[in-house]
Amino acid sequence: MAVVVRLLGEVSTEIDGRRVDLGTPKQRCVLAALAVDAGRVVPVDRLVERVSGADVAQRSRATLQSYISRLRRALAAADNVNIVRRSGGYALITDTAEPVTDLHQFRDLCSRARGDDGQAVRAWTEALALWQGQPLTGVDGAWAEAERDRLCQERLAAEHDLADALLRLGKGGQLVSELSARSADQPLDERVAGQYMLALHQAGRTIDALEHYRQVRARLVEELGTEPGAALQDLHQQLLNADSALAGAFRNTLAEPVVPRQLPMPPAPFVGRQDELDALNTALDPSATTVITAIAGSGGVGKTWLALHWAHQHAHRFPDGQLHVDLRGFSPDGDQLHPTVAVRGFLDALGVESGRIPVDPHAQTALFRSLMANKRMLLLLDNAADTTQITPLLPGSRSCTVLVTSRNRLPGLITSHNARHVSVDVLDEPAARNLLAARLGTTAVAAEPAAVDELVRLCGGFPLALSIIAGRVHTYSRSSLPAIATELRESLLDVLDEGDPVASLPAVLSLSYNALTDEQSTVFRLLSIAPGPDITLPAAASLTALSPPQTRTVLRALEQASLITQDTSGRYGMHDLIRHYAASQPLPPDAREAALRRAIDFYLHTAHTADRLVHLHRVDIELDPPTSPPHPLPDAAAAMDWFQTEHLCLLAAQHTAATQEWHRPVWQLAWSLSTYHQLRGHHRDQINTWQTALPAAEHLPAPAVLVLGHRQLGLVHAELGQHEQAMTHLQQALSLAEQQGDETAQTHTHTVLARAYEQQGNDQQALEHSLHSLTLSRSLDNPVWQAGALNGVGWFYARLGNHEQAREHCQAALSLYRAHHDPSGEAGTLDSLGYIAHLAGDHEEAVDHYRESLALQRELIYDYAIAEALAGLGAPHAALGQHDEARAAWQEALEIYQQQGRTEEAQRIQAQLDALDRAT
Repeated sequence: MAVVVRLLGEVSTEIDGRRVDLGTPKQRCVLAALAVDAGRVVPVDRLVERVSGADVAQRSRATLQSYISRLRRALAAADNVNIVRRSGGYALITDTAEPVTDLHQFRDLCSRARGDDGQAVRAWTEALALWQGQPLTGVDGAWAEAERDRLCQERLAAEHDLADALLRLGKGGQLVSELSARSADQPLDERVAGQYMLALHQAGRTIDALEHYRQVRARLVEELGTEPGAALQDLHQQLLNADSALAGAFRNTLAEPVVPRQLPMPPAPFVGRQDELDALNTALDPSATTVITAIAGSGGVGKTWLALHWAHQHAHRFPDGQLHVDLRGFSPDGDQLHPTVAVRGFLDALGVESGRIPVDPHAQTALFRSLMANKRMLLLLDNAADTTQITPLLPGSRSCTVLVTSRNRLPGLITSHNARHVSVDVLDEPAARNLLAARLGTTAVAAEPAAVDELVRLCGGFPLALSIIAGRVHTYSRSSLPAIATELRESLLDVLDEGDPVASLPAVLSLSYNALTDEQSTVFRLLSIAPGPDITLPAAASLTALSPPQTRTVLRALEQASLITQDTSGRYGMHDLIRHYAASQPLPPDAREAALRRAIDFYLHTAHTADRLVHLHRVDIELDPPTSPPHPLPDAAAAMDWFQTEHLCLLAAQHTAATQEWHRPVWQLAWSLSTYHQLRGHHRDQINTWQTALPAAEHLPAPAVLVLGHRQLGLVHAELGQHEQAMTHLQQALSLAEQQGDETAQTHTHTVLARAYEQQGNDQQALEHSLHSLTLSRSLDNPVWQAGALNGVGWFYARLGNHEQAREHCQAALSLYRAHHDPSGEAGTLDSLGYIAHLAGDHEEAVDHYRESLALQRELIYDYAIAEALAGLGAPHAALGQHDEARAAWQEALEIYQQQGRTEEAQRIQAQLDALDRAT
């Protein structure tokens, strides 16, 4: 008998169209708690919490069993649905492929709404017709309320998507009434505003659409202090211009969620592995007891090949995106990717603004899991070393599917997380033949059956070995299959017959290596010593001392020979074993040293150029002339993008320079990375790079570098709240600067000391250091530095209650910043003036200053101070009785503080919010 469990309205169940008595509200809640995860096990503790709340008595477990028994009796008439006990929990299981709940029917229909708009409209319309009111009606409790809110958001998203599709079809006229009501409910939602304007336009009411824009803009400015987004402004301009090309749906890209698509290019060709693919397919089974699959096997056997092929085949099953990371668990240099680095990369891919990423690694992991909750995503964790490297990367939601590849069997992952184990062995003989045929062509393989038989046998079914041989045939037409088979038999048979893939693969690689031209073999060996996990074309050109066109030609040949790979972003990488093999080949010491110096020089000069674009007024350093041109960067945004993509290579370049005892580039790379590390909150990397740089600086006749290093370490320790370490470094920096008579270094050190004392609550000491900085900056005749010192003095005067002195200094700072076009300094000074005005009782003036500061802060690359501006803005709003505005500012500030792990600031804002709630 057909069963439908209804959740999108009153919780109910129908068997062949007849309603079933589900009993008490608590009993209905048990069914709902199982039905939202139909096909998946809900642990007993979680089920009890959903039904009875977090604080429950022990007897709740016994009560739960009673509810389950009654529900089983109620569903007894259904022959295809049952509640079963599995793996420490319960699951609502169906033996049909059709969704058993209206919620899963809704999601299934929404997932089909792709491609043709007409078909999508039908799917979304049918999906929304399933809703019969508020979801989970008749079920109470904290879980039900939270789930109800989440489901309502799903419905709203579907309504938005349906409206977009209808607008693309030109059917805006029939949406006017619905969108009018929705716009009234959500007056600040720019996506809804854009849809309503477009619907009015399609209904012949363009004047009304323009008037609605005016109203929305006025409300945004009045309530949020911001202009409409670019998308809404563009639509308004098109309406004003009567743009004949105006058609289709309005898309507010700022409101759309980021859907990462990080899978590397799918492997081609792919052969065999049907048993392994079937095993992976079980991860998609709703009744599966685990969503984690560990793919294990020896190096070069095709684990990643298999995982990527399966992932691309089923990418459509993960509409919220796919994340991928190479954990470098078995890299030859032993430089494994730390989980915190991987988590940080995932947060960037999920669209989290850098200023909202917490500093603490544990907080970053918690934020990652929160973002992944209830999303249907795929995580491919490639080349893992062990379970400890994987565990921090596992999402907390069973809605995600996780694939892990490793040379280890990962027993800890299987035992602790119930991961499914899939073993990958060598290809069988038919699959190995098919691989050669796919690479070489069926005609070529059929023409030399004896040679193919021998190659398949000698290669032992290793995909990498077979692909290298095929690449050699493609690269060199004179290399016949019989000749290759003879060489392999005579030279490498003993190695291949040992059965150890790690030992045999380097021997197989020698076939491709020996067939390379002199130029290709030199580049191959040089690539193996390049700093970092991969390399770009410009960096490779510097490493090899070839022109970019020559480098591209050689890299293409190496790629065709299956010795290197190129990902979709154009970066070149080597398999771990190939890199190890290449590095073992002879390379003259002078050639090795020269290549490494060129590579480090490339990264150093480009990083220096990038830093100068981002931090215009920073004290510069002098580099040796470049041995090759740095990568061209047009502006600060491009500079930040380059830093982000090359970050691991830059860290590796500094490590290489330190290993080689090349002391100048060691500290110069630390200097060039400092601004990026500060802006992106990479505090641990900042500490590591400068801790590496300080010993190098001690070997140089440049005492100013020691001052700089101690000052940078003092600043980052202060930002982390590590006051003792901060003061140790800063006092040492000041002492050295005074010994050297370096007034510039003294100026900046006093500024950082003021910041450090402020964080310790000692404003008087902070003011004294700011006054020292101001005196010194005036003697140095640098107006931007002087402006910074003026603002610092004004800030600390304000904190100490001297408002007139504070305003005088900050106004002078603002004039200098504006005269010298420094928006970052201007934003900081406006924040100070807002603070001063508020303390002086000029609350409206304070609001104006804070809003102007906030607008600048949101535009700048350095957005770490946005929370401070928001926190300040809330105070004058509250003083003016504008409680909603104050609450909105403080709530956003609180969220940023929490995401950044700034506990003390978050507690302070929460106390202000609590006080505001009590007052209203």
